[in-house]
Amino acid sequence: MTPAKRKSPVGGYILAAAAVIALDQALKAWIRTAIPLDPAPAEQISLIPGLVHLSHIHNAGVAFGLLQGGRWAFLALLAVFCALVIWALRTDRLAAPWERWTAVLAMAGALSNGIDRAVCGYVVDMLELEFIRFPVFNLADSVINVSCVLFVALTLFKKEPKETAGGAE
Repeated sequence: MTPAKRKSPVGGYILAAAAVIALDQALKAWIRTAIPLDPAPAEQISLIPGLVHLSHIHNAGVAFGLLQGGRWAFLALLAVFCALVIWALRTDRLAAPWERWTAVLAMAGALSNGIDRAVCGYVVDMLELEFIRFPVFNLADSVINVSCVLFVALTLFKKEPKETAGGAE
């Protein structure tokens, strides 16, 4: 295969995004049936004792429950974000594989939470840390945040190729 005809990783991006969405939606569906809404401590499920347990809350806002009730505004922002990611991928604005993967994974997490907002009007959150007071979150939130932190960290520490003294070869 010639360098100009490299295999497009679009299928891999779609598969990874679909996996994130499917896992997040399956976990949320299970939580709805296994744990009552706003459970008492005895009704929560210990995931990793002393670290994290499963709970069940509905979040009609964004991160940390801020901006409650902005369902349609959040869905509009999601559409803009997805359009920008797709545009950046199609125009090679994100050239490095890590740039592409972090954008696709952040978009997948955002889409999964968007499904909740569109269908229910809220996002199901279930992961609650035990060792620190922190808002309850879900798998999609984790994927979004890890992807964004990696994108920023890798961007900050990216080494630019050095130009040769005689120009490009």
